[in-house]
Amino acid sequence: MIKVRVPATSANMGPGFDTLGIAFNLYNIFEFSEIENGVEFEGFKEEFSNKDNIVYKSMMICFNKCNYIPRGLKIKLVEENIPMSRGLGSSSTCIVAGLLGANYIMGNILSLEDLFKIGVEIEGHPDNIAPAFFGGMVVSVIEEKDVIYNKIDVKEGINFVAIIPDFELSTSLARKVLPTEVAFKDAVYNISRASLMISAFSNGRYELLKYACRDSLHEKYRSPLIKNYNLVYNKCISSGALSCFLSGAGPTIMAIIKNDHEEIVGNIKKFLKDEHINWNVKELSIDNVGAKSYKGGTNEREFFNCRQKSFA
Repeated sequence: MIKVRVPATSANMGPGFDTLGIAFNLYNIFEFSEIENGVEFEGFKEEFSNKDNIVYKSMMICFNKCNYIPRGLKIKLVEENIPMSRGLGSSSTCIVAGLLGANYIMGNILSLEDLFKIGVEIEGHPDNIAPAFFGGMVVSVIEEKDVIYNKIDVKEGINFVAIIPDFELSTSLARKVLPTEVAFKDAVYNISRASLMISAFSNGRYELLKYACRDSLHEKYRSPLIKNYNLVYNKCISSGALSCFLSGAGPTIMAIIKNDHEEIVGNIKKFLKDEHINWNVKELSIDNVGAKSYKGGTNEREFFNCRQKSFA
């Protein structure tokens, strides 16, 4: 038996469409074991307790690549803390956990890099998969069939505030509203802002984020799908947030604040209550480790405090 903990992630980060992602200290936890026969699901909603479950499908892709046939599988969702279809990488946690669980069952025959590549194949783009595996802020690109990534050393001094709506937004719908072509000026706009954002995170010049987080490729097309988006976004900025961006495909809005400006969180919560906007607010910090796992019988403290080495 093995447990796997995978962090929530936020992709795009404003101008970094399908390229930038970051991991947070909010987790889904799964448990895997090979049983004598059949497939058992525990802890999942009934609609996901079948072979269409993305965790199971990810495991089978991994098994098939290695020509491994499991006797049977038990897949348990131990903790679900990341809401689905909110732009916080819930599906990526399922993919990453499934791959790590399958690899353990096969005897850890694949490296973390191998699993990462399979994960990108399944997801189709690396912006959530990369920080889910490796933690921190990650820049990733696909060059032909290769996935190239690099972690950014983020300077201390900031926290993130996820303002999570009480409704889902499907990724497929959020993709459909995007244009098939963009103006040259919009491409230049995003390249310059993404470059500025990475430099600001690297050297701690967080006052630049008010310029760096701006986007011309996806947010202006997706924000109309989110009721009260402009109202909440503007309140975050007027309350003192350094900047805001649409988390992944949405609908979550992610605000960046200085870590000594806790009153901003209270102001946002009060505003939502006063306006009868039933959104959840979570203050998050960066998870710099990524997915962790531990075997049955191992001290659970090791699971939460140490990087699992058997997959490195």
